[in-house]
Amino acid sequence: MTPLTFRRDEPAARTSGLLAVVKHGRYVIGENPVTGFAFALFVVIVFAAVFGPYVVPYDPLASDTAAALKGPSAAHWFGTDQLGRDVFSRVVVATRLDFVIALASVALVFAMGGLAGVAAGFFGGWTDRIVGRLADTIMAFPLFVLAMGIVAALGNTVQNIVIATAIVNFPLYARIARSEANIRRDAGFVMAARLSGNGEFRILLAHILPNIMPIMIVQMSLTMGYAILNAAGLSFIGLGVRPPTAEWGIMVAEGAAFMVSGEWWIAFFPGLALMVAVFCFNLLGDGLRDIVDPQRRT
Repeated sequence: MTPLTFRRDEPAARTSGLLAVVKHGRYVIGENPVTGFAFALFVVIVFAAVFGPYVVPYDPLASDTAAALKGPSAAHWFGTDQLGRDVFSRVVVATRLDFVIALASVALVFAMGGLAGVAAGFFGGWTDRIVGRLADTIMAFPLFVLAMGIVAALGNTVQNIVIATAIVNFPLYARIARSEANIRRDAGFVMAARLSGNGEFRILLAHILPNIMPIMIVQMSLTMGYAILNAAGLSFIGLGVRPPTAEWGIMVAEGAAFMVSGEWWIAFFPGLALMVAVFCFNLLGDGLRDIVDPQRRT
């Protein structure tokens, strides 16, 4: 008689694993007030990025010279700028642009640096040498100066800001991914996968990459904050997004000239939004590590 065999239902197993991650995430957020605060800030930022342009009380580009340089009030919560534009509306609308720049640059640098670093650590040899020399070449330049040069050469558009931010972060992702892949390429589960007949590229994508994702997700969260700072810095010096587009760096640069005459709110509130966003993504990294790392699950 043929013995009965029981095969685990793969979709059910995946659903069970996802529910376990969600349950653990709720536990981490509930037990750590700082992580909960970071996730709450992240929800606010995402809401402002998605729905901000539709809920702001004023057109962020509409000027009203009769209401120029008015301080914070019930009509204009963050005051008005030198052209009479509502600062609150511009700060909220600018969230979408800065968030999109950060998200796109992080996705691009992960696709370039993360995958290149994993391949370098796993295969070694000439792949490792090429990726290492490329990372060393980029690191030889001051990173913000390099970003300035790239944007100045290609043109100050949103796409070129994303490319420049991804390039300057390439060495960081490549080195982290290489180190993690190098540690795991001779691990027991990799040997078992080879003995099971899996090819090298399948092992790389299906076994090595998922095991280094926790540290990469933490790095992606931290890089989001740097990407926002980088975009704002480029705009501040005139190499980023062009006026009159609502962007935090431009708004700080425009308001800086009015600080000495007492109109502090023009630069203060965009700078505060920039600080809160970077602070949020820095705190978010620790919480994401606790959620996605299997070794930290209870």
